[in-house]
Amino acid sequence: MTVKDILAAIQSPDSTSEDFAALPLPESYRAITVHKDETEMFAGLATRDKDPRKSIHLDEVPLPELGPGEALVAVMASSVNYNSVWTSIFEPLSTFGFLERYGRTSELAKRHDLPYHIIGSDLAGVVLRTGPGVNAWRPGDEVVAHCLSVELESSDGHNDTMLDPEQRIWGFETNFGGLAEIALVKSNQLMPKPDHLSWEEAAAPGLVNSTAYRQLVSRNGAGMKQGDNVLVWGASGGLGSYATQFALAGGANPICVVSSEQKADICRSMGAEAIIDRNAEGYKFWKDENTQDPKEWKRFGKRIRELTGGEDIDIVFEHPGRETFGASVFVTRKGGTITTCASTSGYMHEYDNRYLWMSLKRIIGSHFANYREAWEANRLIAKGKIHPTLSKVYSLDDTGQAAYDVHRNLHQGKVGVLCMAPEEGLGVRDHAKRAQHIDAINRFRNV
Repeated sequence: MTVKDILAAIQSPDSTSEDFAALPLPESYRAITVHKDETEMFAGLATRDKDPRKSIHLDEVPLPELGPGEALVAVMASSVNYNSVWTSIFEPLSTFGFLERYGRTSELAKRHDLPYHIIGSDLAGVVLRTGPGVNAWRPGDEVVAHCLSVELESSDGHNDTMLDPEQRIWGFETNFGGLAEIALVKSNQLMPKPDHLSWEEAAAPGLVNSTAYRQLVSRNGAGMKQGDNVLVWGASGGLGSYATQFALAGGANPICVVSSEQKADICRSMGAEAIIDRNAEGYKFWKDENTQDPKEWKRFGKRIRELTGGEDIDIVFEHPGRETFGASVFVTRKGGTITTCASTSGYMHEYDNRYLWMSLKRIIGSHFANYREAWEANRLIAKGKIHPTLSKVYSLDDTGQAAYDVHRNLHQGKVGVLCMAPEEGLGVRDHAKRAQHIDAINRFRNV
C-alpha cells in the first residue's frame, strides 16, 4: 500500500468508511522535519539571518504507532505558522527539549523522542485509523485539527483544558505534526472540515483562528462585546486578519495597524474603516535599543482618538511584543485590557507600569485555545461568518521557502502547503455555499 492508494480512495466519490478502514497503511510517508544534530547550525547568526530553507528537510519517515484515543489522518493540506518558523531556526530554544521531556512521561510517549521532529500545527484531511476508545470519529471522516494536545489526568485542566499541566502544542511540542502526508493526533483535536472550502483553505485557519478567538472573544481572553474599540496589530497578517474579522462580526470597532498601503487595502476589503499605516505615519516607539519614546505613544494615542471619535482603546490585540507593548499599555483606556499571545519582535517586554496600575488596566496572557473555543472558531468558518485568509500555497517540497517567507514577513494572511493533495481547489463539497462567499474566500489571493 502506498500514499497514492490512499489518495485514490480520498478522491473517489464512492469510498465508504469501511473502504478506508480496510486500506492497508503504508510503512512510511513523506514529512517535513528538522534534525536534532543540526540545532547549532545557526549559532552566532542574528535571528533575521537564520534561513529555514537550510534547516527544513523533506524526509521519508516510518509510520508511528497508533495509541488509545488517537487518530492517524491522511493530510491533504497544512499551513505554516510562526511556531514552525521558530522550530526551524531553533529559537528561542530547540524543540527537541520538548520532545525529550514528553518522551519521559510514559512508554507510549517515547515515540515522540526522535532524532528528527515532524513539524506543523495545522491540517485538513481524512481519518485513516482511530485507536481504542475513539467513538466520535471514523475512517473516511473529513476533518481539520486544532493543535491542543492534553492528557487531562490532572484536575487543573478540567475547567479549561489549556491549564492542563501536560498541555502541549501538537507539531511544536509533540512530534508527528501536520506538515506531512500522514499525521498522528489525539481524537479530541479533530473537528469537521468546512464543506465549502478546499483542503488548503480549510487547513489555513486552524491555529491562528482559534488563537484569535480565545484571545479576543472568549471569556478566557478579552471577552469582546459590541461597540468595543479593538486595536489590532498586524491586522492583515495571520493572526490579525482573524482578529479583524471577529471584531467586525461581533459588532466591535477594529482599529487596524498595518505597515503598507497594500495591507491597508486588505483591511478595507474586510470591512474595516479605522486604519493606521504605521510606516507611512512614521511611528518609532523606540529611540534606540534600550529607550522607548513616550512622545510617540502619545502621538499614536491621539491618532487613535481621531479615528474613534475621541474614544480610547478598550482591547489591544497584542502579538508583536517588545516593539509595541509599551505603546499598547499606554493607549488602552482606563480599565481596559491588553491581551497578548506572542512576541514576534522580542519576548522581553517593557512598559511604564504607572499607566497600568493607576488606570486599572489588565494584561491577559492568552495561548492557543481549548477544544470548545477551537470548535466555536471552526464553526464560524463552517457557517461562512469568518473566512480563511489564505494568500499563497506551496508544495510540500517547497515548505522551506514557505517558512522563509513567513520568517521574513514576505506574506499576507496565511501561507498554505499541499501535502497529499496533488493540486489546489480539491475537496469542496458544498459549491452553492462556496459561491455565496467566494469573494471573501479569495480576498487575500487577490492582492
